[in-house]
Amino acid sequence: MHSLEESLELIKRGAVDLLLEEELVERLKSGRPLRVKTGFDPTAPDLHLGHTVLINKLRQFQELGHHVLFLIGDFTGMIGDPTGKNITRKPLNREEILANAKTYQEQVFKILDPEKTEVLFNSSWFDRMTPADFIQLAAKHTVARMLERDDFGKRYASGQPIAIHEFLYPLVQGYDSVAMRADVELGGTDQKFNLLVGRELQKHYNQPPQIVLTMPILEGLDGVQKMSKSLGNYVGIRDEPDDMFGKLMSVSDELMWRYFDLLSFRPVREIAEWQRQISEEGLNPRDVKFKLAEELVARFHGPESARKALAAFVERFQKGVLPEDLAEILVRSRDGRLPIANLLKEAGLTESTSEAFRLIQQGAVRIDGERVGSRDLELKAGSTHVYQVGKRRVARVSLQ
Repeated sequence: MHSLEESLELIKRGAVDLLLEEELVERLKSGRPLRVKTGFDPTAPDLHLGHTVLINKLRQFQELGHHVLFLIGDFTGMIGDPTGKNITRKPLNREEILANAKTYQEQVFKILDPEKTEVLFNSSWFDRMTPADFIQLAAKHTVARMLERDDFGKRYASGQPIAIHEFLYPLVQGYDSVAMRADVELGGTDQKFNLLVGRELQKHYNQPPQIVLTMPILEGLDGVQKMSKSLGNYVGIRDEPDDMFGKLMSVSDELMWRYFDLLSFRPVREIAEWQRQISEEGLNPRDVKFKLAEELVARFHGPESARKALAAFVERFQKGVLPEDLAEILVRSRDGRLPIANLLKEAGLTESTSEAFRLIQQGAVRIDGERVGSRDLELKAGSTHVYQVGKRRVARVSLQ
């Protein structure tokens, strides 16, 4: 049994906004399990660690004895969330949405307790609504309030088009909270406006307004931009254990603490003690990073896979042993030569030449163990070398 102070400490861990804390305290004092909601539009088949920041927080609410409502936005996904977009976002069709939704359910239960989780689809109430019902819902908000949202305001001021269906998205997301009678809704900081719309709509429907809890957007492996598959700086929760372990070991020592704060379930005091030991006693940050990588690989693949990934990483990178099954790749040259960035892209070691340039600048590219110092390097046809990108992508590439 957790005290009120312990509950608040866990709920607020890593959070940015808690609106309103005094209302949350009153509901916690009531002693009843709170209905805690978050929603995901299944716009892609795979989740990455950035998505799990919210799911981790749901797990913490479960540990406190509350009822988790995991909403799959199969209806809202067909509208397309305009949050943070400076152009109209293309919606998905029903078949794409349902296929992605199935994978979401499989992935979230790597974190959530399925017996304490209610999975809902917002099509179950929106498919029953008539056009008149939607008009009545739209009447509960104003255009002026919509333009208070930063991305809408900027687009309107610059003359960029805003489609009517984009104005409907915050209302539809907000109505989810009405349909689910949510006490608390979680979302990223970029969702704050939408979450507050839900709070206002609940007042219109004579429900106690939900508490809003926002979590930060997790930076990707580069430590700069948000984690994103399209940027190639992500750790997918379906990544193979060795790949996941290697990616996590590649994060900077500074970013490691951010990942501990938002992704780890280890006690805050334990993490603070490691920080002290690094600062005052000379503990190697690498040894602490091992603990982070092990914990996350174990969460998604099991403890045994985590132990094997750790052993493989140590063998491969600390002892300088290349894997026995090193990939052999053939790449064609252009007029007998090929720039290093193009070679890395065509060999599948980077997603793009721009990523290759960035990694070369960061000192993350090696040829036969030697760091590549120039992005202008060109390789000659007839050469074969071992190319290593970061700590996880290695291949023997022959250029012809």
